[in-house]
Amino acid sequence: MTQPTGTLIGFDFGERRIGVAVGETGTGIANPLGAIDAPANDARFREIEKLVHEWRPAAFVVGRPRHQDDSEHAVAKLAEKFARRLQAKYHVPVVMVDETLTSAAAEASLAGKRAGTKRKGDVDAVAAAIILQSYLDDPEAGEHAPS
Repeated sequence: MTQPTGTLIGFDFGERRIGVAVGETGTGIANPLGAIDAPANDARFREIEKLVHEWRPAAFVVGRPRHQDDSEHAVAKLAEKFARRLQAKYHVPVVMVDETLTSAAAEASLAGKRAGTKRKGDVDAVAAAIILQSYLDDPEAGEHAPS
């Protein structure tokens, strides 16, 4: 698989919210951007459209959840469907990466934040950054989204 270069947008797909991060292949650093908190796909893709317009990504990185015993997670099929929609709409490569334990890692990284300042979307955004960072650290671990 040819590795995309330039700006990448990473997603932590969830049924309720989608965490978003941005990173650069040149620097190898991912940063959390925020979360899209909209249950309807139309509203979600309006927000994604703004991100695409602002960041002009070379590719998207989407986390694929798995259970710790390596069995498929119920949200995995929804994440794959989301990845296919991204690819069809924006015509840029979409890479899927294992997101096992990213939400737990995000919670742990935010543990020092005061409860009143931490929002649910913060965890999703940090999880997206962890997903994207894992790809930047090891691009070979990613796989093209299913067609």
